[in-house]
Amino acid sequence: MSWVVAGPLVGRALADAGATVVRVESGTKVETARLMPPFENGIAGHENSALYGNVNAGKLGVSLDLRVPEAREVARSLANWADVVLESYAPGRMKKWGLEYETLRETNPGLIMVSSSINGQDGPYSGLAGYGNVGAALSGFQSVVGWADRLPVGPFGPYTDYLAPRFGLAALLAALLRRQQTGVGTYIDISQVEAGAYLQSPYLAKYFAEGDVVERRGNSDPALSPNGVYPCADNRFIAITAGDDDQWRMLATIMNVPDAIDEFGAAGDRIDRADEVDDLVADWTARHRAQDLEDLLQRVGIAAHVSADSRAFCEDPQLRHRGHLVELNHPLHGRVTVEGPRYQLGDTPLSVDRAAPVCGQDNDYVLRDILGFSAERIDALKNEGALA
Repeated sequence: MSWVVAGPLVGRALADAGATVVRVESGTKVETARLMPPFENGIAGHENSALYGNVNAGKLGVSLDLRVPEAREVARSLANWADVVLESYAPGRMKKWGLEYETLRETNPGLIMVSSSINGQDGPYSGLAGYGNVGAALSGFQSVVGWADRLPVGPFGPYTDYLAPRFGLAALLAALLRRQQTGVGTYIDISQVEAGAYLQSPYLAKYFAEGDVVERRGNSDPALSPNGVYPCADNRFIAITAGDDDQWRMLATIMNVPDAIDEFGAAGDRIDRADEVDDLVADWTARHRAQDLEDLLQRVGIAAHVSADSRAFCEDPQLRHRGHLVELNHPLHGRVTVEGPRYQLGDTPLSVDRAAPVCGQDNDYVLRDILGFSAERIDALKNEGALA
């Protein structure tokens, strides 16, 4: 019962591992991810979102209009059947529907429920709604990403939408292990802001220890120079890092700037004059093809890699070898591409073999075969508008 990205990614990981995952949504109030690009063949439509398709692959799809009492009864039946309920509505919404953890556990005491929200379920800002860009701002990422002399740009996309599920999944696995040992269920409250803050732990520690507030510094590194992403002659970019003084001398020799070997010979000198070093490297890279430089520098042990654009990523032989991109049959689009499983396990391989459901695709199967509803009851739910 989660939407967009933060909740569905947890369900996607479970589906990859072989769990039966039922995605509950409504066709009357369309899931936001279904309205978000990119769209298959560039055509906007509720069944065309590649974002929705990626985070919901492998799941069964049920449509319930939870404004209808009979639909909420179906949701309670699903919660009685389930091991886990995932939800990412605004705090308090599940309680208004009578679907909060305290109620659901009365008939399923082993139930594990995961709630994902911006600030968690309680506290002065718990009612704040938003997407991962809001979570990224509140957890500090927006202020520290960018160049020192420009406005902050923040990390790409709704950043904490992709961080929080990693914490949620780990907590969920621990709760499953605890239930296996004790039979007791668990309620898990995931805050996107707190998940983001954990990834800023070094900066938080520095503030409490020394009072320093981290500042934007672009691609520069406090301990390494050069360390950046530089333009190339073919309109591509290459990331280069000199890890120590020996690597700097080797890089300067390759660039044919012998005077710079001694002028910037010590790491401290290069860090203090990082802008000059970057200009020197950029002037050299701008005269060469990115792939040629990657091949040359990696051959001598200097960390360098072409900055991949979308096409390069999708054609990357390493990612394809490891099954990161998977093609699936789709009832409307023929073939679609999604990311493969998030993990590779030796004894119990994960897989994705089913495209994300169209809205309500599996209503009859889930109600009849999983919940055991009669044909008459299913027809009644349809007539009452519950399955919409």
